[in-house]
Amino acid sequence: MFGISDIPKFFLAFFLVMPLISILHEGGHVFFAWLFGGKNIKVSLGTGKPIFQWGMLEVRKYYFWYGLCIFENLRIKRKWSNILIFFGGSLFNILGVLAVMILVEEQLIDTNMFTYQFTYFSLYYIFFALLPMPYPDGNFSDGKIILDLIRNKPYAHAERTFRVHWSEEKKEWHVFNHDGKFIQAFKNEDEAHTKAREVARNSRPSKIINIKDGEEKEIQNYPRIPL
Repeated sequence: MFGISDIPKFFLAFFLVMPLISILHEGGHVFFAWLFGGKNIKVSLGTGKPIFQWGMLEVRKYYFWYGLCIFENLRIKRKWSNILIFFGGSLFNILGVLAVMILVEEQLIDTNMFTYQFTYFSLYYIFFALLPMPYPDGNFSDGKIILDLIRNKPYAHAERTFRVHWSEEKKEWHVFNHDGKFIQAFKNEDEAHTKAREVARNSRPSKIINIKDGEEKEIQNYPRIPL
Protein backbone atom coordinates (compact mmCIF):
# COMPACT_ATOMS: atom_id res chain seq x y z
CA MET A 1 0.00 0.00 0.00
CA PHE A 2 1.19 3.50 -0.84
CA GLY A 3 2.01 5.45 2.31
CA ILE A 4 3.61 8.71 3.38
CA SER A 5 7.02 7.02 3.52
CA ASP A 6 6.70 6.23 -0.21
CA ILE A 7 6.35 9.88 -1.28
CA PRO A 8 10.15 10.45 -1.57
CA LYS A 9 10.34 7.30 -3.73
CA PHE A 10 7.66 8.73 -5.99
CA PHE A 11 9.61 11.98 -6.45
CA LEU A 12 12.79 10.00 -7.15
CA ALA A 13 11.01 8.03 -9.86
CA PHE A 14 9.18 10.92 -11.46
CA PHE A 15 11.78 13.68 -11.36
CA LEU A 16 15.04 11.73 -11.73
CA VAL A 17 14.57 8.17 -13.02
CA MET A 18 11.99 8.91 -15.72
CA PRO A 19 14.03 11.76 -17.28
CA LEU A 20 17.12 9.48 -17.36
CA ILE A 21 15.08 6.80 -19.11
CA SER A 22 13.78 9.40 -21.56
CA ILE A 23 17.32 10.60 -22.33
CA LEU A 24 18.41 7.00 -22.95
CA HIS A 25 15.41 6.48 -25.22
CA GLU A 26 16.12 9.58 -27.29
CA GLY A 27 19.78 8.55 -27.40
CA GLY A 28 18.72 5.44 -29.31
CA HIS A 29 16.92 7.56 -31.90
CA VAL A 30 19.93 9.88 -32.13
CA PHE A 31 22.39 7.02 -32.62
CA PHE A 32 20.57 5.54 -35.62
CA ALA A 33 19.74 8.96 -37.08
CA TRP A 34 23.47 9.80 -36.91
CA LEU A 35 24.39 6.36 -38.30
CA PHE A 36 22.25 7.00 -41.39
CA GLY A 37 23.68 10.44 -42.00
CA GLY A 38 21.21 12.69 -40.19
CA LYS A 39 22.30 16.30 -39.70
CA ASN A 40 21.29 19.06 -37.28
CA ILE A 41 20.25 16.48 -34.69
CA LYS A 42 18.43 17.92 -31.71
CA VAL A 43 16.85 16.31 -28.63
CA SER A 44 14.12 18.01 -26.62
CA LEU A 45 13.56 16.71 -23.11
CA GLY A 46 10.16 17.55 -21.64
CA THR A 47 7.48 19.98 -22.73
CA GLY A 48 6.73 23.65 -22.22
CA LYS A 49 9.06 26.63 -22.46
CA PRO A 50 12.75 25.89 -23.20
CA ILE A 51 14.92 26.40 -20.09
CA PHE A 52 18.42 25.84 -21.45
CA GLN A 53 20.29 24.13 -24.25
CA TRP A 54 23.55 22.19 -24.05
CA GLY A 55 24.86 21.00 -27.39
CA MET A 56 22.13 19.03 -29.11
CA LEU A 57 20.12 18.68 -25.86
CA GLU A 58 17.31 21.13 -25.13
CA VAL A 59 15.68 20.94 -21.69
CA ARG A 60 12.17 22.31 -21.30
CA LYS A 61 10.24 23.46 -18.23
CA TYR A 62 8.46 20.16 -17.59
CA TYR A 63 11.61 18.13 -18.19
CA PHE A 64 10.21 14.98 -16.57
CA TRP A 65 7.56 14.32 -19.22
CA TYR A 66 7.81 13.65 -22.95
CA GLY A 67 10.73 13.94 -25.33
CA LEU A 68 11.49 13.95 -29.04
CA CYS A 69 14.34 13.77 -31.49
CA ILE A 70 14.58 16.05 -34.53
CA PHE A 71 17.02 15.75 -37.40
CA GLU A 72 17.39 16.62 -41.06
CA ASN A 73 18.95 15.36 -44.29
CA LEU A 74 19.13 11.62 -43.80
CA ARG A 75 21.70 10.24 -46.20
CA ILE A 76 20.17 6.75 -46.16
CA LYS A 77 16.37 6.91 -46.49
CA ARG A 78 15.06 3.36 -46.74
CA LYS A 79 12.24 1.49 -45.06
CA TRP A 80 14.67 -0.53 -42.95
CA SER A 81 16.65 2.53 -41.89
CA ASN A 82 13.48 4.29 -40.75
CA ILE A 83 12.41 1.20 -38.83
CA LEU A 84 15.76 1.13 -37.02
CA ILE A 85 15.53 4.83 -36.19
CA PHE A 86 12.06 4.44 -34.70
CA PHE A 87 13.00 1.22 -32.88
CA GLY A 88 16.29 2.64 -31.64
CA GLY A 89 14.78 4.38 -28.62
CA SER A 90 13.22 1.20 -27.22
CA LEU A 91 16.33 -0.80 -28.15
CA PHE A 92 18.48 1.47 -25.97
CA ASN A 93 15.95 1.14 -23.12
CA ILE A 94 16.10 -2.66 -23.46
CA LEU A 95 19.91 -2.55 -23.41
CA GLY A 96 19.75 -0.32 -20.34
CA VAL A 97 17.54 -2.83 -18.50
CA LEU A 98 19.79 -5.73 -19.49
CA ALA A 99 22.88 -3.82 -18.33
CA VAL A 100 21.34 -3.19 -14.88
CA MET A 101 20.20 -6.82 -14.57
CA ILE A 102 23.69 -8.12 -15.47
CA LEU A 103 25.41 -5.72 -13.06
CA VAL A 104 23.08 -6.83 -10.25
CA GLU A 105 23.48 -10.51 -11.16
CA GLU A 106 27.26 -10.19 -11.15
CA GLN A 107 27.02 -8.33 -7.81
CA LEU A 108 28.80 -5.34 -9.27
CA ILE A 109 26.00 -3.12 -7.96
CA ASP A 110 23.46 -3.70 -5.21
CA THR A 111 19.73 -3.98 -5.71
CA ASN A 112 18.15 -0.77 -4.46
CA MET A 113 15.23 1.54 -5.08
CA PHE A 114 16.97 3.18 -8.06
CA THR A 115 17.69 -0.10 -9.88
CA TYR A 116 14.15 -1.30 -9.22
CA GLN A 117 12.55 1.91 -10.47
CA PHE A 118 14.90 2.11 -13.46
CA THR A 119 13.98 -1.42 -14.54
CA TYR A 120 10.27 -1.06 -13.85
CA PHE A 121 9.78 2.31 -15.58
CA SER A 122 12.04 1.34 -18.48
CA LEU A 123 9.72 -1.59 -19.22
CA TYR A 124 6.77 0.79 -18.85
CA TYR A 125 8.41 3.20 -21.32
CA ILE A 126 9.19 0.42 -23.80
CA PHE A 127 5.64 -0.95 -23.68
CA PHE A 128 3.95 2.35 -24.48
CA ALA A 129 6.57 3.35 -27.07
CA LEU A 130 6.10 0.12 -29.02
CA LEU A 131 2.35 -0.24 -28.52
CA PRO A 132 0.99 0.62 -32.00
CA MET A 133 -1.42 3.43 -31.24
CA PRO A 134 -2.24 7.03 -32.19
CA TYR A 135 -1.71 9.83 -29.68
CA PRO A 136 -4.30 12.55 -28.93
CA ASP A 137 -2.12 15.24 -30.56
CA GLY A 138 -2.20 13.43 -33.91
CA ASN A 139 1.24 11.83 -33.64
CA PHE A 140 1.78 8.08 -33.61
CA SER A 141 3.77 5.87 -31.26
CA ASP A 142 7.08 4.47 -32.50
CA GLY A 143 5.42 1.06 -32.65
CA LYS A 144 2.60 2.37 -34.85
CA ILE A 145 5.06 3.86 -37.35
CA ILE A 146 7.16 0.67 -37.37
CA LEU A 147 4.11 -1.54 -37.93
CA ASP A 148 2.83 0.68 -40.75
CA LEU A 149 6.26 0.70 -42.39
CA ILE A 150 6.38 -3.09 -42.25
CA ARG A 151 2.86 -3.29 -43.71
CA ASN A 152 3.80 -0.82 -46.46
CA LYS A 153 0.99 1.53 -45.50
CA PRO A 154 1.02 4.38 -48.06
CA TYR A 155 1.00 7.19 -45.48
CA ALA A 156 3.98 5.68 -43.67
CA HIS A 157 6.08 6.10 -46.82
CA ALA A 158 4.46 9.30 -48.07
CA GLU A 159 6.81 12.23 -48.33
CA ARG A 160 5.66 15.70 -49.35
CA THR A 161 7.84 17.24 -52.04
CA PHE A 162 8.41 20.99 -52.22
CA ARG A 163 10.08 22.40 -55.30
CA VAL A 164 12.30 25.39 -55.97
CA HIS A 165 12.17 25.95 -59.73
CA TRP A 166 14.23 28.35 -61.83
CA SER A 167 12.11 30.22 -64.37
CA GLU A 168 14.32 31.10 -67.31
CA GLU A 169 11.56 33.21 -68.80
CA LYS A 170 11.07 35.43 -65.75
CA LYS A 171 14.62 35.10 -64.43
CA GLU A 172 13.45 34.23 -60.92
CA TRP A 173 13.09 31.30 -58.55
CA HIS A 174 9.59 29.93 -57.91
CA VAL A 175 8.69 27.97 -54.78
CA PHE A 176 5.90 25.38 -55.08
CA ASN A 177 4.23 23.34 -52.35
CA HIS A 178 3.65 19.57 -52.40
CA ASP A 179 0.43 20.02 -54.41
CA GLY A 180 2.22 22.04 -57.08
CA LYS A 181 0.65 25.27 -55.85
CA PHE A 182 2.76 28.40 -56.34
CA ILE A 183 3.91 29.92 -53.05
CA GLN A 184 6.27 32.80 -53.84
CA ALA A 185 8.88 34.06 -56.32
CA PHE A 186 12.41 35.22 -55.47
CA LYS A 187 15.25 36.79 -57.40
CA ASN A 188 17.77 35.23 -55.02
CA GLU A 189 18.18 31.43 -54.89
CA ASP A 190 19.13 31.36 -51.21
CA GLU A 191 15.97 33.26 -50.27
CA ALA A 192 13.89 30.76 -52.26
CA HIS A 193 15.57 27.87 -50.43
CA THR A 194 14.93 29.56 -47.08
CA LYS A 195 11.23 29.88 -47.86
CA ALA A 196 11.03 26.27 -49.06
CA ARG A 197 12.72 25.06 -45.87
CA GLU A 198 10.30 27.08 -43.78
CA VAL A 199 7.22 25.39 -45.24
CA ALA A 200 8.76 21.91 -45.67
CA ARG A 201 10.00 21.80 -42.07
CA ASN A 202 6.41 22.12 -40.84
CA SER A 203 5.15 19.36 -43.16
CA ARG A 204 7.25 16.35 -42.14
CA PRO A 205 8.11 13.99 -43.69
CA SER A 206 9.10 16.16 -46.61
CA LYS A 207 11.90 17.01 -49.01
CA ILE A 208 12.95 19.95 -51.17
CA ILE A 209 13.88 19.53 -54.81
CA ASN A 210 15.86 22.18 -56.67
CA ILE A 211 15.09 22.31 -60.42
CA LYS A 212 17.15 24.21 -62.99
CA ASP A 213 17.73 23.53 -66.67
CA GLY A 214 15.74 20.31 -66.40
CA GLU A 215 18.03 18.92 -63.68
CA GLU A 216 16.46 17.91 -60.34
CA LYS A 217 18.51 17.76 -57.15
CA GLU A 218 17.38 17.08 -53.59
CA ILE A 219 18.76 19.79 -51.34
CA GLN A 220 16.98 19.04 -48.05
CA ASN A 221 14.84 16.40 -46.37
CA TYR A 222 12.91 16.45 -43.12
CA PRO A 223 12.18 12.94 -41.79
CA ARG A 224 9.26 12.09 -39.52
CA ILE A 225 9.99 12.86 -35.87
CA PRO A 226 10.45 9.84 -33.56
CA LEU A 227 9.12 10.36 -30.02
